Amino acid sequence: MNKLTASHKFDIRFSEVDSMNIVWHGSYTLYFEDAREAFGKKYGLGYMTIFSNGYFAPLVELSFKYKKPLVYEMQPSVVITYVPTEAAKIVFDYEIIDDCDGSVIATGRSVQVFMDRNYQLVWENPEFYRKWKEKWEVL
Repeated sequence: MNKLTASHKFDIRFSEVDSMNIVWHGSYTLYFEDAREAFGKKYGLGYMTIFSNGYFAPLVELSFKYKKPLVYEMQPSVVITYVPTEAAKIVFDYEIIDDCDGSVIATGRSVQVFMDRNYQLVWENPEFYRKWKEKWEVL
C-alpha cells in the first residue's frame, strides 16, 4: 500500500504569537488546513475536486498534541500523511517539524466525512473517492 505524504513550509506571522512569543493554539488549525490544501494539490484531492463531484467534506474530528513551543521566527514545516481506511472518510496525520533541527513541535489528526449537497451524511465511498483510492493504491 502506498504512503501518501506532502510537506508544506510555512512562516509564522507576528500576529499569530502571544506576549510570550508563542504561537496561539488556534493557529495550528490553519497550519493543518494549509497542509490539507498542499496534499490536495499534489494528489488531486482538493476541496474543489470534492465539491465538483457533488460532495462536502467537513471536519468531524481534529486533535493536536503539543511537544514544544512554536515561536516567532522558527522555520517550520507541516508534514501531512494520508491514513488509509475502507470507510467513507478522509483521515490525515500531521507533524509540525522545526526545519532547523528536525525536532517535532506538534502532531495531530483530522477526520473528514462526506455529505451530499443536501447535507446528508454519505455512508459509502463516493465513486470519485473510490477511484482516487484505486489510482493511488490506498485501498
